[in-house]
This record gives sequence, C-alpha cells and structure tokens, in this order.
Amino acid sequence: MGRHTNEPWIAQEACRHQQRVGRPRYIFGILTAVVVLVLFYAAQAAPQTSAAGNKPGSSSPPQPQATPRRPPQARTQKEYSDYNAAHAVNGGPAAEKAADDFAAEHPDSELRVYLYSKAMHEYQNENNPGKLLAIAEKVLALDPDNSIALVLTASVLADSLSDTDLDREQKIAEIKNKSTHALETVDTAFVPPQGATPEQIDAYKSTLRSMAHSALGIMELKSGADAAAEKDLQAAADLNKTEPDPYVWYHLALAQDHQKKYVEALASINQALQHTSTNPELERLARGERERLLKLTATPAVPQKPITK
Repeated sequence: MGRHTNEPWIAQEACRHQQRVGRPRYIFGILTAVVVLVLFYAAQAAPQTSAAGNKPGSSSPPQPQATPRRPPQARTQKEYSDYNAAHAVNGGPAAEKAADDFAAEHPDSELRVYLYSKAMHEYQNENNPGKLLAIAEKVLALDPDNSIALVLTASVLADSLSDTDLDREQKIAEIKNKSTHALETVDTAFVPPQGATPEQIDAYKSTLRSMAHSALGIMELKSGADAAAEKDLQAAADLNKTEPDPYVWYHLALAQDHQKKYVEALASINQALQHTSTNPELERLARGERERLLKLTATPAVPQKPITK
C-alpha cells in the first residue's frame, strides 16, 4: 500500500504504517465474550425432544423485516443425550472429533451446528486461525446465515490479508461477502437464548455488526481505500461502546492519518491508548503513532515582529 508524499519523513512513516496494518490483530483473544455468548445460547437452546417445545426468550422490539427462527431441537432422547456428551468435550481436535462423530450418528440432527460452533470456539481459544476457518466452513454449510461464523471468517481473513497473498482478490471478495451477509441477516438469523434480556440481545447484535464493519475496514485499509476504511472503522467503534476494541481505534487512526486528518487521528489514537494496557505490542505501536501525530498537529511558533524604534 505504497504512498507518495513530498515530506520525506512522513513517507518513511507511511512505510511503517504499511507494516503496522499488515500485523494480525490477535483477534482470538478479544472475541471470547462473543463466542461464549454463542455457547451459552447453544447450551440453553436444545430441548430433549421437539415435542417439548422451546419458547424464545425476550428480544428487542420487533422489526418488520426480522422474523427470528425457532431454536434447533433434538428429536429423540438419545440424540439429546449424545449431544450433551459431545458438548462436554473440550479442546479443538477433541471437540471437532466429537462433532464429527455426532454428525455421523445423527446426520439429520439440527444440533450439529452447535457442536461445530463449540469446536470453532475451542480453536479460537487455541489461537488456531486455520482450523477456525475450516470449522467455520462446516458451520456455514449447515447454517449459511450463522452470524458468528460469518464475522469470524471475515475477521480472520482481513487480519491475515497481505500484499503477497496469491489469492488476495479472492480473500477480499470473501471478506466483503461474509461481512455484508452478516450485516444483512443478523436480525433474522439470531435466535435468542432462553432468559436473555433485550439489553443482552441488543449488545450481542451490536457486537456482531461491529465485527463485520471492522473486518471491512481492515480490508479497505490494507487496500488503500482509506475513506471507506474510515467509514467502516468508525461504524465499528460506534457500535461497540461498552467494550471498546483498541485495534479498531488504532486502525481508524491510521485511516484518518493517511487522509491527513491529523486532529481526528490523534483523537482516535488517544481512544485506543485507553484500552491497550493488556497488549504491550499494540500499546507500543499506538504510542509511536501518537508521537507522530503530536508533531503533525503541533502549532508552529509565530515569529515575532522586530521592534522598530
């Protein structure tokens, strides 16, 4: 993402920006709350049999276009028991095998998607993006509108996107497709867990929308589309006020910096630095960017007029 400028030292900083944008966001450590909520839903949403029924919990005020789906259900006591046993398995490879074994035993079960979601969560905890993507494909094969699989796929692809990728254009297209689809379907694809409050449901949906906009923004930033990146990253930041993501604010600052919006960029980097205490590498990068922006926004001294006698 080369940039040309008449200011030599700024040109050097632009090269550093290219390296910074290329760094992975270590997304797996900051999405735990999102996936845990998905697993909470999975544990709550499976009744013993379809005859038992399962009423959705409270949800946000209904929207005309949003018709939530019913929760998946077990058809037999054995299916339900096998699901509970598989869901209790921990660790990425073990959880994946448990999901595969359950799917082989119950090839038509509606609960397969929950077990693959559990395996996806386990690989997320293990910082294994390759396996996370592979399991997300299985989730989306069963449920093409699965919001968490859509946004995780888009986020991992955006974080790893590089100028040297042989399949770069294919990745960009998939990031756009997955993020956009998540934004379009999050209302209709979401089935509230039993007992969830309207506030919890709204927060969950806002987090998913924030992740989708963040993936688009990171991809656009790496593609040199700084204005579009600023728009999506600002949307991501605005949608996640309760748990601010310092990576979003950091990359928003870079997008603004690239457009010479130095005052706005300084405000964004200051927001990032409020939440970087647990990530020394990001804090170092953000402090370096802040120092640069302070120089660019410093008011030059006005020369004094000579005193005439």
